[in-house]
Amino acid sequence: MDFKLFDESIYKLFGKDLLEEFNDDYGYTYKAERPIGKIGYATNLSIETIEEAVKQGVDLMITHHDAWDFIYGLREACLAKLQKHGISSFWIHGPLDFVSFGTCTSLMDKLDINRIIQFSFYENGDIPGIGEFDKSIEFDALIKRMSVKLEEPVRFWRNSEKKVRRVGVLTGAGHTTNHLKYAVEKGCDTYITGEATLYSIQYAQFAGLNLIAGSHTFTEIFGVASLAGKLKEIDQNIEVVELKEMHFEHNR
Repeated sequence: MDFKLFDESIYKLFGKDLLEEFNDDYGYTYKAERPIGKIGYATNLSIETIEEAVKQGVDLMITHHDAWDFIYGLREACLAKLQKHGISSFWIHGPLDFVSFGTCTSLMDKLDINRIIQFSFYENGDIPGIGEFDKSIEFDALIKRMSVKLEEPVRFWRNSEKKVRRVGVLTGAGHTTNHLKYAVEKGCDTYITGEATLYSIQYAQFAGLNLIAGSHTFTEIFGVASLAGKLKEIDQNIEVVELKEMHFEHNR
């Protein structure tokens, strides 16, 4: 795959409208000269994921997050390391959160939520996706299922004795009280995200809404995997590998 085909594929998969709406929320951190034979995907662009890409002989990294500017010095260090090893890096944030195969939808699919009532979308802020099980399941069963799929312990707060049927999902930092309030208004009994704060925990308790929080990184990895898989469908000649990240957000 050359970069012309890669760029055309991104345009095809996400569409003009979504890419224009989030035109400053995706792009290349670094573009090297070598063609794309092997793609490595991860949630975060970091020194550790770049080192993993070097080990696996990756030509292009695809991540959900660019190196954050507020992790002072990280972006410069990542750029220097990418340049040293001649590895390209492409990140896609907002568009991947709100496309049909993106982060929220991919997590719902992993949790075997049978029916997606609505995808997550953006309207003066992030709006959670809503999904529903065909048959209600026990809250404990959902906690176990999510822990297995994310391969990490999840935090949870049971605030209702009812079984789980309708679930609101906003991966990553989908933890503000207005996100939870939206889920309540949509009839959700449970809300899933990648972070939790004092305010979200208190509001969930007040509203009688079950709350489950995995990590920011591993609630979003399935969306990046979905994108990598779709690129593989477009060009069967490329190899796709996951760049494994540590579960650094949880102290086991």
